Amino acid sequence: MTPDESTCDPHSHSTQTRPPDLPECRASLLLFFSSNEPLHRIQAPLHQISVSGELLQATATRNYLYQLCKGVAHCHSHVVLHRDLKPQNLLVDKAKGILKIVDLGLGRAFSVPLKSYTDKILTLWYRAPEILLGETHYSTGVDIWSVGCIFAEMARGQIFYLLGTPTEEQWPGVTSLRNWHEYPQWKAQNLTLVVPNLEPEGVDPLAKMLEYDPTKRMSAKEAIAHRYFNSQLKKITNESKLDS
Repeated sequence: MTPDESTCDPHSHSTQTRPPDLPECRASLLLFFSSNEPLHRIQAPLHQISVSGELLQATATRNYLYQLCKGVAHCHSHVVLHRDLKPQNLLVDKAKGILKIVDLGLGRAFSVPLKSYTDKILTLWYRAPEILLGETHYSTGVDIWSVGCIFAEMARGQIFYLLGTPTEEQWPGVTSLRNWHEYPQWKAQNLTLVVPNLEPEGVDPLAKMLEYDPTKRMSAKEAIAHRYFNSQLKKITNESKLDS
């Protein structure tokens, strides 16, 4: 059973792409292609100015990030790590403003206590620092770090030496990880200045998703309850009332 089959059925979710129901056909190979665009192909338009002069990015970023966090929270609530979250694995229907998480090829179930997993996962730019430094006992924090990187890209376009060099005070045990080296002492930047297009309410969840210490990173469930998404939650509530 593939990761997609084992984790998506029977726990379907709105952020999940599923093939249509077809009769069983054992002798054939069926390929499905979504008409939605990967998120990285529409990031540039997010920076355009709308007719009213308001950045499209603010509304679009909040909308897509909320759906991403909801999907990740759904995976984690069913003890599944995605382990390869990146813009290329997020399909967007621009007309409807819908985001879907795809490609669970590296996904796997996790358990408590944590087991030793491979560190050969995730695209380098979205790989959590604990994995980069050789940690093999990891959990949901690796997905949240990836979400934080995607969030930063949507808000700014890219992520560089943003957080400064980690210290033992910030992340106990970091210098004992097998891939730790003596790194240049980069200083953390002010996120408010780094992502000027991001509203003040969005800086807090961004910082909490990009905590070096995985035990301090916010969860996907905490993220979707953050005040940054108050307008999104209000919109969903109003739509639910109209549908009832």
